[in-house]
Parts: sequence; structure tokens; C-alpha cells
Amino acid sequence: MRERDARGMTRRRLLGIGGALGVMAATGLTASAALARRPSITGAELRSAVPLPPPFQVPLPIPSVLAPVSTAGGGDRYAITQREVAAEILPGVRTPLWTYAGTFPGPTIESRRGRPVTVTHRNELPVPTVVHLHGGRTPAKSDGYPTDLVLPQGWQEASMPMGHDMHDPQAVVTTLTRDYTFPLDQRPTLLWYHDHRMDYTAPAIWRGLAGLHLIRDDAEEALGLPSGQRELQLMIADRAFAADGSLAYPSLDPTLRRRPGVTLPYLAGVLGDVILVNGAPWPVHEVDGARYRLRVLNASNARHYELEAVTDDGRRLDLVQIGADQGLLAAPVTHRVLPIAPAERYDVIVDFSGVPVGSRVRLLNRLGSGRTRDVMAFRVARKVTDDSRIPRVLSADLPAWRRSDAVRVRDFSFRAGRMHGGHGWLIGGLPFDPARTDVTARLGDVEVWRMVADVHHPVHLHLVGFRVLSRRGRPPLPHDAGLKDTVSLRPGESVEIITRFDGYRGRYLFHCHNAEHEDMGMMANLEII
Repeated sequence: MRERDARGMTRRRLLGIGGALGVMAATGLTASAALARRPSITGAELRSAVPLPPPFQVPLPIPSVLAPVSTAGGGDRYAITQREVAAEILPGVRTPLWTYAGTFPGPTIESRRGRPVTVTHRNELPVPTVVHLHGGRTPAKSDGYPTDLVLPQGWQEASMPMGHDMHDPQAVVTTLTRDYTFPLDQRPTLLWYHDHRMDYTAPAIWRGLAGLHLIRDDAEEALGLPSGQRELQLMIADRAFAADGSLAYPSLDPTLRRRPGVTLPYLAGVLGDVILVNGAPWPVHEVDGARYRLRVLNASNARHYELEAVTDDGRRLDLVQIGADQGLLAAPVTHRVLPIAPAERYDVIVDFSGVPVGSRVRLLNRLGSGRTRDVMAFRVARKVTDDSRIPRVLSADLPAWRRSDAVRVRDFSFRAGRMHGGHGWLIGGLPFDPARTDVTARLGDVEVWRMVADVHHPVHLHLVGFRVLSRRGRPPLPHDAGLKDTVSLRPGESVEIITRFDGYRGRYLFHCHNAEHEDMGMMANLEII
């Protein structure tokens, strides 16, 4: 990781950054892939040992909206118990899950912009947990730092809860419960909450610890976008199933207590052969012949998707993007194919009005093969009157940061390497250490970050949103529009982003959101002072 002061840097010099990073990327690819003992791909696929249902038979579940336990004092308070359940994901098969409030996905929380929310989480699971609200502008004490553990009752290993015998003098550890407070003073958007325990994030999410959190406001609701039953939240995730119906996962230690990591073939990431949407395999949903707002989250550990909506007669429908990770775009962007990396969210409109009643529209993944090419289907049930619209101007409050505003430029490489005597994934050549400060930024400063990758790395910044400035020294791609908190770095690719570090002081993270990479060292500390 390198940094330099950007004051006085010429515009020509800044514009040349991307091309230089492309050269940097090429020099490290062979060594990085060899260290990982994998080619430059996303990961390896697990195969289920139980019969799988045909696609488009199971109805799409709609996650329940959590009711607050209190609305007094100008904020809302919620309570969630993390607990084990057995649920039917595949028809006729019972699968043990770790859940928020007994469901997978966990219950959805719906909030109003600027109205604070406090969620009391109670840990009744057999291991420590941490909750992170992904995309939230959250004070550091509630951001879900990986060592700020909530221990189960009677846990006897509090003095050494981390897999690599590290010590974090700043860790704040509680037993059984913890209050997480979210001011939600941010643009309306779709966030998600998930486990973030150090070394064990990937298997915890895989076992079910993920849920959605929506922020709404009056201005967005006045736009006339599809709403009510014509607004769908879609959490896409892949899984694999063992012969006994449990979720298969290649943990070195299935108890998730002593030894983190996965077996050798899965070092680059774990892929499943079953595509779930809202916890159902390849579901189908009945729709009107009208516009629908689809708020899509890729909650997979490592799988990337290229989504397209295809009718029974082979016609591709437009995916009209109206929002990104951090809320509405300035204006709509139309796609036929939409790539989405782990942890990214896209807000899109699909118009079913031209699809014959009784026919289907399939949501497909062009990066999949066999069963993983299918995602879900929509069956058009009836013709209706549709008074929704897609405004030409969606939002006027996007930040207008310019390169000349940046007080600093930093370089980061995301590559495979050695960690604790084994294989790992590193930022700037270093594995994560909670006791080390990697980046110090001043509150209010604008910075440009230049990042280069060996293989696919979806990079997530906590606390702040950012804009993509360039890819490979060229303009951003159409799907890079808007304010994001996760950006997909493709193999050998350089990407520049710009952000302003505002909101709160304290210790935060940036990391790869391939969850296996994250657990194997690809995180770094960001200190806002």
C-alpha cells in the first residue's frame, strides 16, 4: 500500500494512473495464481449429494418485515435472536441453518432516512458472532468490527477467540447480547446485514446469517417508481447440500471454533450448485403485466453473475438500472446484461407489459453452466393498468467529487500470497492484522484510491460510498454508475475510485468481499481521525 499527496499533482498525471496500474497487474498474475494453486477464476464448485428439484417450481418467498419492539424517543428499536433452526429449503428436505430470528434470509428491517435504529442482537448460536450492516454509515462502535465479538453464554475461549492467535487490544467483547445503533443519515437504498466474525465470515454467511435492511424517504417515494407488491427484494445466493440435507461447506474445522479456512481446492472461493433466491431454489413468482422494481443483492460467498431477463421465445428484456449500492442514480441506465459481484446491489426496473399472459420470463446467469445458469422465473398472470413511471431525472444529491479535490492518492494491490505459513490473500502484500493500522485518513478528506487485482476481487469499503473513476485507465463501465460501496475488480484489472471520508471517526475496514478471501487475510484497517 502506497500513498502520496495529491496537492499539486497535474491533471495529466492523474489521468495516467490507470494505465500504469495495468502494467503493475500483469507482472504479478503468474506468481499469484501459482501461490493459490488455482487458475485465475472465482472458485471451485461443490456438488450436492441429494436430488435437486426442477427449476421454477418453488414459489418465491417474500422475507417478512420485522416489527419494532419500540418506536419511542425519536427512533426505532428492534430485537433479533440468532439461533439454529431446521428449515425446508429443498422440497421435502430439512436443512439445519444458523439464522437471524429463525428465518433465512433474516427478517427485513425497513427504516426512514435519518430516523435512528437500534437492533439488540442475542447470540444463541454455538460460536461468537459479529453483525455488520453492509453499506451503513455507522459509528465505529456499531459497525461490526471482526473482533468485537458477541459470545454465547458460557463461552470459555474469550481470551483467544481468533483463529491465528492474534491479539486485538481494541476489541470490545460482550456476552450474549449487544446493541447496534444505526443513525441511517444516508441516501435511501438497500443495505444488508450479515455476520462479520474474524476468520469465519464465509461459513457463517453460508449457514444463513444474512438479511436485508431498506432505507426509504419521501423524495424517492414521490418519484412514481413501482411499489408495493411490484417492488421485490431479491437476495441471490448459491449453496450445496450434503447427503443428510445439511449445507455442504469445505471447512477445515466444521465446528468453526479452532481452525479457520477451507480445504485446498476451494482456496479461491466456494461455489454451490444450487441457486437460491430469498432462500428458495430456482423459484418462480407470479407477476402482473406491468413494471416491477427488482432490488437485487448478490449474497453469494464467491459466485459472480451476469444477469439477463429472457422471455420464452428468446427475447431479452431491458434491465433499466435506477440505483446502485448507495441509492438512486442521477438518471436511468439501460442494460441487456448486468454483472453483479458478491455484495453488490442493483436497483432495476423490468417491464413485463409486453409479455403474453401465461408465459414466462427467466432470470438467467450468463456466467453459469448447467443448473447454475438458471436463477429464477417470473410468470405473467394478467394484463393490468400500470401508473408507475421511470423519471428521466432520479436524484440530484449525488456527490460531485473531482480529481482536483483529492488531497491524497493511494495504491493498493489485491493478490494471493503467503499467510501464517500457508496460502492466503493479501492487500499490499500483507495479511490482515487487527492490531495494525494500514490507512489513516482525516475526516472530511477526499482521496483517490487506485486498486489492482490478480483474480476477481469485489472490494468493499466500510462507512463511505465512492464513485468509480476509471477501469484500466479508461472511462467506467455503464454498470459502474452512481454511488457504490463495493466494486468488482476483474483479473488483471486496475480500477480508480474517489471518495470523501465523512460521517464518523474511528476504526473501519476495507476488504475483498469474496468471503473466503476475506477470511484468509484480505482485509485492512482504515482509521478515520
